[in-house]
Amino acid sequence: MKILKNLLVVLIFASLTGCAAVSTSIAKRNLDVQTQISTAIFVDPVKRSERLVYVDVRSGVMEFDRRALRKAVNDEFKSNENGYRVTDDPDKAHYHINIFVTKLEKASPTAAEQALKSGYGGDVRAGAALGATMGASRGHSTGSALGGGILGALGVTAANAYVQDVTFLLVADVQIKEKTRKGVLVRKDSKISAKVSDAGTSTQQVSEVSNRKEYRTRIVTTANKANLDMEEAQEPMFKKTAYAMSGFF
Repeated sequence: MKILKNLLVVLIFASLTGCAAVSTSIAKRNLDVQTQISTAIFVDPVKRSERLVYVDVRSGVMEFDRRALRKAVNDEFKSNENGYRVTDDPDKAHYHINIFVTKLEKASPTAAEQALKSGYGGDVRAGAALGATMGASRGHSTGSALGGGILGALGVTAANAYVQDVTFLLVADVQIKEKTRKGVLVRKDSKISAKVSDAGTSTQQVSEVSNRKEYRTRIVTTANKANLDMEEAQEPMFKKTAYAMSGFF
């Protein structure tokens, strides 16, 4: 009986370590924040007295905190070794950064979804087998094995529901406008189409001349951790996004 009990403990431990919930809680215990840029931007260098940047942050996402991202961007420019500074006066600024956050949301592949990819119901079957072993060892009957199997399956299902692999996604479209050198003008031609009714559309062609060159890119930042919430994810996501923006200068 002692050998049987020890064997049972080993089987229980082996089954639990293979559970998706345990695997997720261990593998995703640390916060992982990654940032990717669609296109690199290279602005022209200017003398230190002209290294002024105006930052405008906008979004249509209700949960997005504009002030928090603006502060993160300001802090990154303050620590910028190249001497760029943020100003509230757009006329004095040599560079304009227009930021529009299009997404800040949870994209959550859970532990259950990971188990599904490795095989339908794999973890539930493992729990059922574990419970059946427990029931049979206690009562040596089919009924107790069946009851133990149900309990084991429910236990694994509950664990997988409690431990989730959560990913938050931040998508920011960035437009940088840079003053041209004296005597250089930029011509911009735009074609704007709008639907005016079910019967047709209206098209506008606009040409304008300015003294600013324009660059556009997209910055995508993800934060991943087991049972991650927005409060924990937001600050490091904003910091990494702001670092990417300051890196253009």
